[in-house]
Amino acid sequence: MEERKPLKRHKALQPFSREHHHGLLLCWKIRKGFLSKVDPVRVKTYSDWFYKTHLIPHFSDEEKYIFPILGEEHEHIKKAMAEHRRLARLFDDKEDIARNLNRIEEELERHIRFEERVLFPEIQDIATPEQLELMTQMHDSVTFKENNEDPFWL
Repeated sequence: MEERKPLKRHKALQPFSREHHHGLLLCWKIRKGFLSKVDPVRVKTYSDWFYKTHLIPHFSDEEKYIFPILGEEHEHIKKAMAEHRRLARLFDDKEDIARNLNRIEEELERHIRFEERVLFPEIQDIATPEQLELMTQMHDSVTFKENNEDPFWL
């Protein structure tokens, strides 16, 4: 098996990558909830909180500050935008909660891996110093605050 080297991320993209880490933790928590036979409504409550508190602002910041570097017609940007819309629909759908949580877990993880392994390296390769500086100034990385009202994953 080929060993993956850690990706060197430009400092302007590091806050986005840290936010991706928390998104991957959401995926892990959803899996942990299923494995522990936690009521899907509890997992959905936490996931909805995470979506509103962290993912909506994260998606918005990516769309404002990162995606314009490649342009809206770029195939990777079209893919990322379509994935943002698909994830939004999954979070908003209140029917068949367990099935939607399973899809969220799979699609969010796949989306984050795509951005980290494909999209971000391409962006940092072509972004101008001015674009990277603007990204650094405009994206205020908020310190992650966990919601421990119902830590079903423990």
